[in-house]
Amino acid sequence: MGARGSHPAVFAPVGGAGRVDAVVRRLSDAIALGLLADGEQLPSEAELAARLGVSTVTLREALMALRQQGLVETRRGRGGGSFVRTPSEPPELGARLRAFTVDELRDLGDHYAAIAGAAARLAALRALPGDIAPLRRTLDAMARARAAATEAGAGTADHGAALRRLDGRFHIEVAAASQSARLTQEEIRLQADIGPLLWLPYDEPGRHDEATAQHRAIAEAIRRADPGLARDLAEQHVLDAIERLIELRLRLG
Repeated sequence: MGARGSHPAVFAPVGGAGRVDAVVRRLSDAIALGLLADGEQLPSEAELAARLGVSTVTLREALMALRQQGLVETRRGRGGGSFVRTPSEPPELGARLRAFTVDELRDLGDHYAAIAGAAARLAALRALPGDIAPLRRTLDAMARARAAATEAGAGTADHGAALRRLDGRFHIEVAAASQSARLTQEEIRLQADIGPLLWLPYDEPGRHDEATAQHRAIAEAIRRADPGLARDLAEQHVLDAIERLIELRLRLG
């Protein structure tokens, strides 16, 4: 199941020029991050076009592009519609990481830390009990996934990918709790761009326990409505991850 709490941001108006590309990017990012689950039915064309703020012609062009990428399947007839198809083979992360220079990674980290910190601060100020519940569910899912990885011998590609998706989902849910659609959309964009890379160093033994502890501290600061602490913890969490990612990049050569 996708992360329902962030669906409003996924389907918020795209705005700006190049709307076909913007719709394709928005939906493909959401699919890649698991915000739209495999097999999930999208709203009808009329409803989805209205929610995204585009014409039905623009939406149909975007859906055609997504079908060509294998990310959407359209069925006709009774019970038909457009359904999500999650790609089975994600890009090789090592190759993606080598494409970045150290300076580019550090710059991305500075930008992402600012977004994550702002989202956590606003979440601590604005979050309702219903916004805290998804954070707790994702933290519990992380604990179960980590236990399954440990039982299976850890380090498997499937378990690592599952944990990275949950890491990304947690940060998107923090942004959703900020009640800012723009911050949530930026978080989704950043997670799609660098999220799988950012949490890659936490696949190493013992590292994911550290990340989990940081996540729990951020969630607790939000629950306690402590905006300064929530911001500081979120920023430091991202900057720590970037430093480890840079170390990994240097090891890869």
